[in-house]
Amino acid sequence: MGGMSDQVIATDFLISAKAGIFAFALTESGSSEVRDILRKQLRIAVDTHEKITNYMISRGTYYPHNLKKQLETDMKITETALKLSEKS
Repeated sequence: MGGMSDQVIATDFLISAKAGIFAFALTESGSSEVRDILRKQLRIAVDTHEKITNYMISRGTYYPHNLKKQLETDMKITETALKLSEKS
């Protein structure tokens, strides 16, 4: 299950990176210093998202251009997560 655990962790990390991008995109500020910091944070989040995506694609665990294959993969991840929660 080691490979599947890596996939679950990477998927969770990818979702978190996406959530961070969305949150920063909605953020408004009246301060130019804060906006500069937020821009830097946004660039870091986008770069992180790209690295995670490329990692998952290279390992054959993420299929952004094949919806059917991605849905199958997501279902396996969901089943694994449910099994792990039952053991806790």
